[in-house]
Amino acid sequence: MKTLLLIDDEPRMLELLTLYLEPSFHCIAMSSVRDALDYLEENHVDLVLLDIMMPDMDGWQACQEIRKFWDVPVIMLTAKAEQADIIKGLNLGADDYILKPFDEEELVARIHAVLRRTKTEETIIFFEGLRLNKESIELSFQQEAIVLTPKEFSMLALFLEYQNKVFSREHLINTVWGYNGTIEDRTIDSHVRNLREKLRKSGFPVDDYLQTVWGIGYKWHKLADKK
Repeated sequence: MKTLLLIDDEPRMLELLTLYLEPSFHCIAMSSVRDALDYLEENHVDLVLLDIMMPDMDGWQACQEIRKFWDVPVIMLTAKAEQADIIKGLNLGADDYILKPFDEEELVARIHAVLRRTKTEETIIFFEGLRLNKESIELSFQQEAIVLTPKEFSMLALFLEYQNKVFSREHLINTVWGYNGTIEDRTIDSHVRNLREKLRKSGFPVDDYLQTVWGIGYKWHKLADKK
């Protein structure tokens, strides 16, 4: 079941949205944008349903912050019906814009439509016996499960998607930690060390692939590219 992150400062609206959507989706309801951004740091969601008028950070600012660090689709849900507001939301990266009051069947249908439209990349990556499923957040080697933390998983997914690309520690911090990027280089090194150890214990020859680029960061090197 797909997970939706619902962000609205009105408790009654969150209750109604959850009531309408729970039969079709798993819903996480939050009344604070900052709490929602913190949640995104550590958890996977499939779509964000975002109100505009909120006290700690408005929906336009929130959409911009989400777009900086995550590819999750965003639907803006608001009573602001002016065309200029709709255009502003779409230009800031929203995938759709739904006006209050709304028909619950139309809301569900449009969420499904956005999810279908935005699901353009492969969710499963295979590499030399590794199987990484980005949708279910699962990793296995030769059909044996490997348990990773969310940050370790995100880092490995990045390495496997962009093989032979050198990632600086700063890039890894900005991409994996994102919004709360007050992370030191040694934290990256610690996560890479733990990732290597878990892959090594599974029997995967990680030292042949996950390489340190001294003074810069790390890369996933494909042996086939060796001369």
